[in-house]
Parts: sequence; structure tokens; C-alpha cells
Amino acid sequence: MELKGTGVLITGASRGLGEALAHELARHGARLVLTARDAGAVEAVARAIRDGGGEAHAIAADIGDKEAAYPTAASAAALVGAVDVVVHNASTLGAVPMPLLLDTACEDLEHVLAVNLVGPFRLTKAIAGSMVLRRRGLVVHVSSDAAVSAYPGWGAYSVSKAALDHLGRIWAKELEGTGVRFLSVDPGEMDTRMHADAIPDADRSTLAAPRTVAERIARMIERHGDIENGARVEAATWGGR
Repeated sequence: MELKGTGVLITGASRGLGEALAHELARHGARLVLTARDAGAVEAVARAIRDGGGEAHAIAADIGDKEAAYPTAASAAALVGAVDVVVHNASTLGAVPMPLLLDTACEDLEHVLAVNLVGPFRLTKAIAGSMVLRRRGLVVHVSSDAAVSAYPGWGAYSVSKAALDHLGRIWAKELEGTGVRFLSVDPGEMDTRMHADAIPDADRSTLAAPRTVAERIARMIERHGDIENGARVEAATWGGR
């Protein structure tokens, strides 16, 4: 996929991997729409990209809000035209320190699922139809190793990411042959605020820089036709160049 001039929507773009990916895709010439709950923070990222000569627009939106999906999709299309890439990066750990499942409030589980799973589902529904009509589109789910490994205390987050992976596989099967493709990316452990919230005593020197991971994901987007539709790929071990 040629990224130059391509409309890309990134959720959770105010910091961490989302911010790094926004800057990386801007360097490739993508036309960006960035969303996050914090209006000031996401606008600052968009402004920095514009100051560097790129195109980026900010939308304050909470992906966990069921009323946000269609207005976000409509605003993105109004700002950059056809959105051909959606990166579902926004997510939440839930309550921190993260409790065992027996200590997890049902409402907290519902909130994590609303942000990490139902929100991406709604936003994909709002955008994928137009992708099908154009016979072109890529939806990227940002996953986690917690989606496939059971870690005590990571229950709500793990369940949401495992379901997100499978959601991508089902979308891929149902839309096979339409030109719309799906990819789940495990970015690995990164030096981000979310990781610090989850594991405050982690050795930061062992964690990947979000910019490094963003570079790999950008290459995956460019080369997504070489990756099995609906596949789950680990950024650290992906062999594409």
C-alpha cells in the first residue's frame, strides 16, 4: 500500500505508540486523523506534525462511548476524504493496580471491553462499508502478548485483547474478497505510560521504544498484502522489510 496521500485514522494517538505511529506515517506522507480523549494532547501531536510539513487533524473522542463512532468516522472523511487505514490503538488497562478477576468489579470489566473491543467494533462498522465499496482498506488491531498468555492480574485487559484478535479474524473471513483486510499486531513491551502504570518497577532499558515499533508497523501497513488476512503478527519478530 502506498501511504503517501492515503487517509489514515489512528485512535489513542495522543501519546505512546499512537503518537509515535502518527509521526511515522506522517513521514510517509499519509493524511492523518488522530483521536484521543484529551483534546489538548491530541491537538498538540497533530500540530507538531503540521509544523513538520505533514497533514494531521485532531478529533477529541472517547472510543468507549457508543455515540462516538459514527461522528468520528464522518469527521474523518470530511477532513481527509476516504479513510483507507484504521489503526485501533486506543485501549485501557482498567483499574490499576490491576486486580485479580475475583476482585474485578463487573463495571470495570464492562468498561475495558467497551474501550478495547466494542469501540473498535463500532468504528470498523462505521468505516468498513465505504472501504468495501472502494474495494480497498486495512484495519489494524493493536494487540498484546496478554491476548495469548495468561498473566495473573491482567484478566480484563487480556480478555479484551484476545477477543479483539478473534474479532479481526472473523472480520477477515466475512469480508474476504472485498479488498478490505485485517491485521492484529502485538507491539511487544514498550516504554510507555501504560506499561509504567501496569508494571511500575519494570526495567525501562529492556523495553522497546515506541518509535522503533511504529517503524515496523508502518512497514507492515505498506506490505500488508504479503501478510495473511486476519493474521496476528508480533512486531519484534516480523521479518518484512
